[in-house]
Amino acid sequence: MFAWFKTLFAYGVAADPAGLSATARAGAAGERVASDFLQRECGFSIVTRNWHSPRDKRDELDLVCRDGEVLVFVEVKTRASHALVPGYYEVNSRKKKALRRACSTYLRALGSRLPQTYRFDIVEISTRVAGGPPEIRHFENVPLFPKDFV
Repeated sequence: MFAWFKTLFAYGVAADPAGLSATARAGAAGERVASDFLQRECGFSIVTRNWHSPRDKRDELDLVCRDGEVLVFVEVKTRASHALVPGYYEVNSRKKKALRRACSTYLRALGSRLPQTYRFDIVEISTRVAGGPPEIRHFENVPLFPKDFV
C-alpha cells in the first residue's frame, strides 16, 4: 500500500540519483540561464539565488538582483517551447500573494539598508526540443506590489 502511495505522488516525475526530480533539475538549469542572461545582457548584479524565508521555507525568491540602485525580485519560469501555458501566465494571483509575502520578509530582513526602489520581474526560459539554445523573455516591472507595500 505504501509503495502505491509513493508512486501516486511521484507520477510523471522521474528522480535522478541526486534526489532531484526532472522538474527541479530543469528549474535549476533555467535559473542559471536567467542569472547569466541578466548579468551579461542587462548588467544586473546577482545578490542571491534561491533565497528562502527563515520563518517559512515555502517562501522562496528565485533571484534577487541589483539593477543600478533598484532591487529586483525575479521569478524564473522554465517551460518547454511547446507548453500550453507560457511561464508569464503561471505567475497567477496565488503565486503573486506568496511572492509578496517572501519579498516583504526579505525587505524586513534588510532593516535600515532598505532600498528606495524595488520591482518585480519575470524571466521566462523556453527550452527547445531539438536541443538548440533556449529562448529567453524578460518582463520588467510586472505589477506585484501595491502602493503601500512593505
